[in-house]
Amino acid sequence: MRLVSFSLIMIVIAAFGGGFAQAGETHPFNVHDMLAIDRVSSERVSPDGKWAVFVLRKTDLDANRGRTDLWLVGTDGKGLRQLTQDPAADFEPLWAADSGAVYFLSTRSGSSQLWKLPLTAKDPVQVTKLPLDVGNPVLSPDGQKLAFTMEVFPGASVAETVKRNEEAAKQKTTGRIYDRLFIRHWDTWVDGRRSHIFVMPVGGGEPVDIMKAMDADSPVKPFGGSNEFTFTPDGKSIVFSAADNGREEAWLTNTDLFIAPVDGTKPPRNLTAVNAARDTIPVFSPDGRTLAYLAMKRAGYEADRLYITLRPWPEGTERILAEPWDRSADTIVWSADGKTIYTTAQNLGNVSLFAIDVKSGVVRTLVQQGSVSSIGIAGKRLVYGLDDLKTPTELFSIDPKGQNRLALTAVNAAKLAAIKFGDFEPFTFKGWNDETVYGYVVKPADFDAQKKYPVAFLIHGGPQGSFGNHFHYRWNPQVYTGAGYAVVMVDFHGSTGYGQAFTDAIAKDWGGKPLEDLIKGLGYAVGKYPWLDGERVSALGASYGGYMINWIAGKYPGRFRTLVCHDGNLDERMAYYDTEELWFPEWEHGGTPWENPEGYNKHNPIELVKNWKTPMLIIHGALDYRVVDTQGLSTFTALQRRGIPSKLLYFPDENHWVLKPHNSIQWHETVIAWLDQWTKK
Repeated sequence: MRLVSFSLIMIVIAAFGGGFAQAGETHPFNVHDMLAIDRVSSERVSPDGKWAVFVLRKTDLDANRGRTDLWLVGTDGKGLRQLTQDPAADFEPLWAADSGAVYFLSTRSGSSQLWKLPLTAKDPVQVTKLPLDVGNPVLSPDGQKLAFTMEVFPGASVAETVKRNEEAAKQKTTGRIYDRLFIRHWDTWVDGRRSHIFVMPVGGGEPVDIMKAMDADSPVKPFGGSNEFTFTPDGKSIVFSAADNGREEAWLTNTDLFIAPVDGTKPPRNLTAVNAARDTIPVFSPDGRTLAYLAMKRAGYEADRLYITLRPWPEGTERILAEPWDRSADTIVWSADGKTIYTTAQNLGNVSLFAIDVKSGVVRTLVQQGSVSSIGIAGKRLVYGLDDLKTPTELFSIDPKGQNRLALTAVNAAKLAAIKFGDFEPFTFKGWNDETVYGYVVKPADFDAQKKYPVAFLIHGGPQGSFGNHFHYRWNPQVYTGAGYAVVMVDFHGSTGYGQAFTDAIAKDWGGKPLEDLIKGLGYAVGKYPWLDGERVSALGASYGGYMINWIAGKYPGRFRTLVCHDGNLDERMAYYDTEELWFPEWEHGGTPWENPEGYNKHNPIELVKNWKTPMLIIHGALDYRVVDTQGLSTFTALQRRGIPSKLLYFPDENHWVLKPHNSIQWHETVIAWLDQWTKK
């Protein structure tokens, strides 16, 4: 594989400066371009700092899935090459202690197992050959022990779990019996198995379940990963995060850090029992004398700020690092000398990279603009992934002062040079209570300042989320700009990255402050940018954004030409009984529906269906167990019964998101056609 040329790297650098080099014929961005983008993720820097391995995902339309392989690049930007080329999925790389080999998970044997590929070899060797899928691999500091996860029944061995699975498959009955929640979670029905951490020698041996008696998962489902557990500095124990909440699991946000010996001779011991909120992502300092981890303070609130907490190891008084800093940390990476912690956090519509002095707590911003996806230490430099609204993730490096940036990869340079993107810019306005609210406007491709363009008004989900400076693969505004629309996005009260008080403001006020921000923000943008056609505006949203679409339909029935509701609640009362993670509605609406019925009635879209008159497209997935499909079906029923032009797009094989490539194409083509029908007249 030839090296990336200097000219291609310069294209990527130019992209972050606001323009692209043109190469021959170009065309506006569309969903097919989005799927053709090669996605860089899971970057890992070698212990010697010389190499970065990463996962590159390519869309395989024939197989209707993403194909993942491992790639390697020098931290000096040289030597880019593909490491694996098997048709199976290769993912989750990690380095051997001597930097001479890469371990990774692969499905090439028929199940997910760990493999090892020396940098000097062509073919990998299989490390684990277990009867259950292996996930989340972690190596001990000396590289001699391997920790990973498997799904087993609590108290049962691997063999017993396999036997029970086989017996269940043979049963002629299909009924499931439950005596506690969860019944189902995210997009999966619960069957009693738990994700447990196992430890075994790298050279082979019997894996030991260090959580054998625990009826809990580590990592925490559904989105936890290998960063939720780590070996202690001496390699004799594992510190891990788990939600050991018994029958209250569905309505408690508490996760704790536990410690358990790698030989399984003692049960796990709770290290953070005093905190009833979330504790997660344990990372030891290079000298092994401090355990850093992320912790929330408020029980029951999943969107509370994550503080970096420092715990002297093995005993001592904890302290919060940079407590006055009003941002929620995403990750923890120690500098080699242990004097600095690097982290990322949502920040004014970006995901920025920060350096925090461990002694003083002073915070420095190293990368402000765009969305930083990872951090690795490469000698005296930092390696990180970065994307923005016009550029998918590529790898870069900077010095510890945030200067002298070097582009390490440009895997999408040729594809990007053939695409026309819309330029973007942030704006601010006075929202609820005259407080400053942030937003983005994205111009159509082939922009002409003399024209007026129809507007796609995108409303983010969460609601504690953000539509900011990020290259999204489900809600990418460039798909709309490529179709001739201008895009407006507003990070209303409740959004993340603007301080915890701003995020907290949405609680018990779902249809109040956020709606005021949205309407004021749209009005401000239309007034500021004369090329926005304020009479031809469509509003689109998913999850909380879908709820807001239904709320807007009743509150502002004449403001928008059309609406698009993806996986949105119609009835907040019934949504409580339908969903799985009960802590969310209980916090957002001030208790349960029987304790505080007014909290669910206050801003309930179903109460305003009588006002609806705006044409609406509804989209829902059958495997969405967070916002269940009956909410979308009910919305469509209401629209049809009232005689309002409406259309339903239903996916029997998708969850809260639309992930299959061909379904993504259908989603985007249906949405764009619907907008064209109502806003391009």
